[in-house]
Amino acid sequence: MTTAYTPRPVPPAALAELRRTDDAGRPCVPYTAATEDDGVGSPLRCCLRPVAPGERIALVSYAPLRRWAAETGAEPGAYDEQGPVFIHAEPCAGPPSGSASYPFDRPGALRTLRRYDSGGRIVGGRLLEIPEAATEGFDRALAEAFADPAVALVHIRAVEYGCFQFEVRR
Repeated sequence: MTTAYTPRPVPPAALAELRRTDDAGRPCVPYTAATEDDGVGSPLRCCLRPVAPGERIALVSYAPLRRWAAETGAEPGAYDEQGPVFIHAEPCAGPPSGSASYPFDRPGALRTLRRYDSGGRIVGGRLLEIPEAATEGFDRALAEAFADPAVALVHIRAVEYGCFQFEVRR
């Protein structure tokens, strides 16, 4: 089984910028992850996998909708938001191509699928408790989102902290 939709990591050009200055205007401060308190096991948004012990990472503020809007000319207004994400401190290979599953798909975890229209406004959302058949669960939830022709992209976020996990575009 492979995914029906393509999870998108933080784009390489955005990563290059975030490794200098994040979307809140703060300088990037890399460090080596050693424990869970340092981010080990947390999701890396550059390569869509968990942080491993000993990796050089950074916790940066990222505004995914703002960056998408800059590409498309959308005006998200008050829907523009930023939040913390982990990235590798140096360039990495990115996610493996043709992955057979969605990233961070731990059964039982709660995710919101926030839907945006081409203007960058929220046009709906859905709570997903990741089922044992995680790929099929994400496929169904994303198919439901994109069944609405107004939906241009979907942000998947963790419910616990509201953190951006990944994006799927039409």
